[in-house]
Amino acid sequence: MSEVYAARRTRLREYCNAGGSAAALVSRPANVRYLAGAAPLGAVLLLGRTEDLLVCPGSSADRPTQERPDEALRVQTLPGADGGDPAVAAARLAAGQGADSLAVEEHHLTVARHRALGSVAPRLRLANLGGAVEQLRVVKDEEEISCLRIGAEIADQALGELLESILVGRTERHLALELERRLVDHGADGPAFPTSVGTGPNAGRPGHRPTDRRVEEGDFLSVCLGATYRGYRCEIGRTFVIGTAPADWQIELYDLVFAAQRAGRESLVPGAACRDVDRAARQVLDSAGYTEGLTVLTGHGVGLEIDEDPQLSPAAMGKLDACVPVTVEPGVHLPGRGGVRIDDTLVVRPEADGGPELLTITTKELLAL
Repeated sequence: MSEVYAARRTRLREYCNAGGSAAALVSRPANVRYLAGAAPLGAVLLLGRTEDLLVCPGSSADRPTQERPDEALRVQTLPGADGGDPAVAAARLAAGQGADSLAVEEHHLTVARHRALGSVAPRLRLANLGGAVEQLRVVKDEEEISCLRIGAEIADQALGELLESILVGRTERHLALELERRLVDHGADGPAFPTSVGTGPNAGRPGHRPTDRRVEEGDFLSVCLGATYRGYRCEIGRTFVIGTAPADWQIELYDLVFAAQRAGRESLVPGAACRDVDRAARQVLDSAGYTEGLTVLTGHGVGLEIDEDPQLSPAAMGKLDACVPVTVEPGVHLPGRGGVRIDDTLVVRPEADGGPELLTITTKELLAL
């Protein structure tokens, strides 16, 4: 992987040099990991004029970790548990290397931290790096996709095991905690985000936080979970019915959301406009009269963070590239009754390679549990 990290840093350095910056300071944790491998909490990466450095806080020196930074990088740990701000130390090091300008991630820095950088190296011109690293992260290599694929397998396995257990009478909170435990048991670093379990009137509500409501016969049960594996995060969402047979209105609503999700998935081709993918799924729900209350996004990119570019929304700009992992997650929630969400993680692939690769493979059949 060392060559991969080096190539990523080279691409960023070329971007900075083209913009007139001799050095760059990367502070956003996901971006640091992308360029340097696993890094201690609070570490920053300096792409220096003469040498690249991973600058770590002193508090991380004795903290055991299973993963290590890129071995090709020199790691500099600040002295003492409170040895100062790594970003400020990195700015001082950049000036010491003779850099006259430093590109920084202004969207991640606080005002106070930005001022501190300027004060420690007043002759260093600070430029805005913007979202350059985030844009490099959009298209994944096969090693990254492999991590997402393994995370999806873990999430599928955890969800499948839960569905084989007795659900009636258990609370949303209990089910969410059990799912997260199963993710870790099967090898995940942890959940990719707080697990959502919604029952009855809570089912299908986007971003629902589990409550102490208990599962009842006849409920819709919606679950949205994800696994983190080697830092990469995937997502899956499914909706089921509790009882022997779903009601007619539940079948109708489920079939509608399933059709919308399928339309979105089938639109995932290299070169497709992000807004067109959103439109393909959204118009299925619009035509059935569910315009009100639809989520802002039909899907989004995933990777080292659970919500990355590209965004699949009506106002989204840009087009999809091959090897971009995204979610497709339309849903409908009926206040007081519940609803349906179906969510998959897929990788955009050309038709010659079989079309979009589905990473989350738990059945989308409407099961009665």
